[in-house]
Parts: sequence; C-alpha cells; structure tokens
Amino acid sequence: MNDKKHLLSYVRRAVDDYSMIEDGDKIAVGISGGKDSLTLLCAMAGLARFYPKKFELVALTVDMGFEKTDFSRIAELCKSLGVEYHVVPTRLAQIIFEERKENNPCSLCAKMRRGIIHSSAKELGCNKVALGHHFDDVVETFMLNLYFEGRLGCFSPVTYLSRTDITLIRPMIYLPEKDVRYYSKKEALPIVESSCPADGNTQREQIKRMLFDLDRQHKGLRYRIFGAIQRGGIDGFKEVGRLRGISAYEESDE
Repeated sequence: MNDKKHLLSYVRRAVDDYSMIEDGDKIAVGISGGKDSLTLLCAMAGLARFYPKKFELVALTVDMGFEKTDFSRIAELCKSLGVEYHVVPTRLAQIIFEERKENNPCSLCAKMRRGIIHSSAKELGCNKVALGHHFDDVVETFMLNLYFEGRLGCFSPVTYLSRTDITLIRPMIYLPEKDVRYYSKKEALPIVESSCPADGNTQREQIKRMLFDLDRQHKGLRYRIFGAIQRGGIDGFKEVGRLRGISAYEESDE
C-alpha cells in the first residue's frame, strides 16, 4: 500500500465533502511538533501538488517558551516540502505555570495559543488555518463534552471566525489516529516531544483510555459514535456515506 496515497485519500475526501479549500487560499498549518500536525503538514503539501484548486501553504509554530525546545528539524522538513516556516516566540509557559500557577492549565493554554496562531496567520496574509485534529479527536471531543459538560457538541470541520476573518479547517477528520501514528513512524517525522508538565494527565487522556477499553469489547464503537455525530448534524458535521476502511478497522484494530 502506498502510505502517502492512503493518507491523501482520507484528507482529500474531507476537503471535498466540506469544501475546505478554494482557489487562491493561503493556508497556515498549525505545527505543534506532534505527530498529528506534522502528518497534516505532509498531507497538505502533497495535496497542493495535484489538487485542482490552487492554494499556498505556510507552516506556523507557537513556541511556548519551554527551555531546550528545538524546532530545527521541523524547519528542515518544511524546507524539503517547499513550505515556508515561521516560529512565533512567546512566554506562555512562564505565564501559565509560573506567574498564574494554573491548576487546570489546558483550557487557558489552548485559548491563548489559538489567539496567537490566528493573529500570526493573519499577519502572514493567510485566510485559513489548518489544524491536525483526526478522526479519534472528533470522537473524544464529543465524549468529553458529553461526560464533563453534559452537552452534545464537538469542534466543526470548518469554522469561520468573524473577529479575525480567518477560517479554520480540519482536513484529517476522517483519518484514524492509528494511521497517523503509522505514517509518522514510517516516515520518521521530526516529532518534538512535549515539555508541558500537564501532558498526559488530562481529561482527554481519561476519555481516550476509556474509549480504547470499550472499543476492544465492542468493535467499531468509535465509528458508530462518529456516525451518530454525522447523522445528528452536530456542529456542522453531515452524513456523507460510510467511511472507507471501517471494515478493516473493525477486524484488525487492536
């Protein structure tokens, strides 16, 4: 199997289903340094080579300010892909963990990083920002909102932000995390390990572990939840047919 073609088939389908890209778009790919955002970068660079609607890419990283964080290998990847790369230095780590000493830092951190990404993308002349949320993120976010907030909700495949005149797109919403993990390892993507002290100790990780255990008992559970999100029209999702690969997933996912 051609891994790049497999990756692009999921991404192109999402882009087409939700009209994520138009001619002349300039899209900033948000790069955290993790496997998801780096896989998205490779997918978007590959898509740009043949997609009928022509668009421009830049890559954008918000440097949280943790010591000894090195993005040089990501810069090399971007150069090899022909994608312009920008790192935005910040003091977010010091503000959140030292000055404010947040007990639950993830929400504030995400909000501040989003604001910086959006404003930086705008300064670079971008009209869209691509984010690396994948299939499993959709299901986990839905369950997080249900379990901890008592509401039916998720992020949207496409979101227009009127305050900044930026549109957020999520081209990997059909791509399972296991495929992201496989691709990032096979291609030896330059992952920058998180230095965040809250990493791995979040409500999202609790939900991820719960879904993993439940899916082992009830094969295809995540796909059924995703299907319910589509059929229910939750936050802009729509029913567009059975996801490719579901049968193989139900039979072989561990």
